[in-house]
Amino acid sequence: MAQRADPISLSTNEELANHISLSINDELARFSPTPYDRCIFRVHDKLRAENEKAYEPSIIAIGPYYHGIDKLQKMEEHKLLYLQQLLQRRNETGVDKYVMALIDMEERARKCYTESSILKKADFVKMMLFDGIFVVELFRKSNAQSSSKYDLLFQFWSIRAQVTCDLLLLENQLPFFILVMLFNMTREVNTDEDITFLALSFLGRVVPGPTISKVSDISIDHVQHLLHLVHGSMCFSFAEKIKSYHDRYEYDNFINTVTELQEFGMEFKVTKESTSLFDIKFVNGLMEIPWLEINDNTESILRNLIAYEQFCPTGQPKYVSDYAYFMDLLVNSPKDVTLLRCSRIIENCSGDDTTVCNMLNKLNNNVILSYKFCYSEVFSNVNKHFVTPRVVFKNCMYELQ
Repeated sequence: MAQRADPISLSTNEELANHISLSINDELARFSPTPYDRCIFRVHDKLRAENEKAYEPSIIAIGPYYHGIDKLQKMEEHKLLYLQQLLQRRNETGVDKYVMALIDMEERARKCYTESSILKKADFVKMMLFDGIFVVELFRKSNAQSSSKYDLLFQFWSIRAQVTCDLLLLENQLPFFILVMLFNMTREVNTDEDITFLALSFLGRVVPGPTISKVSDISIDHVQHLLHLVHGSMCFSFAEKIKSYHDRYEYDNFINTVTELQEFGMEFKVTKESTSLFDIKFVNGLMEIPWLEINDNTESILRNLIAYEQFCPTGQPKYVSDYAYFMDLLVNSPKDVTLLRCSRIIENCSGDDTTVCNMLNKLNNNVILSYKFCYSEVFSNVNKHFVTPRVVFKNCMYELQ
């Protein structure tokens, strides 16, 4: 005869179920999934471990992640100065209209960050106002040389370079729509000011490779932040070129070093006409590589561009990551750097060739490459042209696996 359920036990289970359900429902009510809104990420721990300082601001905090850090407080007065100068220029007595506009955008802006900010609503709005006005006014002052010559920030290139690089850190961003809104609200009547042009003109001075410029395919409504804008501008012309051959080549992920390839007869030449750092060509034994200046800021900029790419959707090309992998294979010793420097491909402004070699070799550690590697055609053509013992050995090892 089947036993009847214990009414006391059943009641206890029901109470437990209700308690668990209420707890889960409460969590669901507080949980707000916005994966498509989130675009300002924290750098992956494995990438950060390679060079922590490369991802952290050295002089100015933009956005909530580094807001309030002691070492960055000196620039807070400069933000206040720029806001004061803006109000004076526009003959405005207060910031009321800007604050009201930012209050309306506060919730949307918070959703752009993957890490929740502890800042209260008022402090978050204040942060957006100070940081946003500073950025748009910085771009304007840089464009109008006459109005910036008495600004201490423009009197010392080293300080301006630090600020510029800090604006290109993945974790040191404001949503671009905040910058656009403040820019439009403070734009003078009957002017043709363009925030993307001003931003790229200012930021492009520290970006490695050929000069970047405004690109037509990036809609201002789809720009996530300043780093995204620069990334798109750097990659645009190269992306257009590789579309036609991307599907014709199998994934080939090996190439010899500069020293080895030169021993087998390859010549290296700097590309002067290229509009993209990534536009590397190989034709009839000649490899053409765009000019790369390596200075104290190069590693940080490249690392943050790579870190940004690691959060791009699966299948989307990772041009900077692929480029870093390419350079990592080409350069395996200081001698390789020396050869590229003698070919004027690398301009070493940061130290000796050993330092540059170490930087290039570590740049791609723990990085995921494109699903369709951008340099498969170059690798394939080089390996067909120079059937080196190392290539043969690699192919044999691959076949044995």
